[in-house]
Amino acid sequence: MTRLVLIPGLAGDAVMWRAQLDGLRDFDPVVTDVHTNHTTIPSMAAALLAEHEGPLVLCGASMGGMIAMEAARQSPDRIAGLALLGTTARPESEEMRKLRETAIGFFEQGRVAEVIEPNVRFAFHPESAMNQELVADYLEFVMRAGAAQLIRQNRAVIERPDAREHLPRLRCPVIVMHGDSDGLVPFEHASEIASMLANVQLFAVPRCGHMLTMEQPAFVNAALERWLRSGIAA
Repeated sequence: MTRLVLIPGLAGDAVMWRAQLDGLRDFDPVVTDVHTNHTTIPSMAAALLAEHEGPLVLCGASMGGMIAMEAARQSPDRIAGLALLGTTARPESEEMRKLRETAIGFFEQGRVAEVIEPNVRFAFHPESAMNQELVADYLEFVMRAGAAQLIRQNRAVIERPDAREHLPRLRCPVIVMHGDSDGLVPFEHASEIASMLANVQLFAVPRCGHMLTMEQPAFVNAALERWLRSGIAA
């Protein structure tokens, strides 16, 4: 049986997939934590493949999408489908590298909140940023990850491979979803991913920032369910 694996974004955990664990329960999804135990995107992908046997449908958000794409590069025959949410296939830009290195410096000093709390306005659509419960959930799991995880995972993202080199060879079905108001990863990154694939669906999630699974769970779940029921999660 095909296993549906949900892969969190940077500093994320099962909380960011809460609505999908409930809404997609017919598909028996599981949330992986490989991003917390390994230091590079390739090693995270390899651990995920070792963690689960047989064919896989990988659903990755942000950094989780990077891990999913790398797993597809390492073992394309085992990937029955990819769902890529709010992610990019590009390597790190010099501008983002500098921003992450600055953030890492703050994390090393234990000044996590100084970086994370202002990030809310970039991570969420303005309407979502007004939802105190939603923002509190986000801040709680990021702060719970702690400085060491934030440092390690940011460095993994900085050094991520260029997935554009292998995506054109991918033949499994892919669904790409991206917030129409993503302040961290522009929508053009989603369009670029879709343009390289032979079997792809692309969705702009309305009134949504970077945290798709939390901000617009009904839209995300409905799109994923239709896609999975099309024969992907057989």
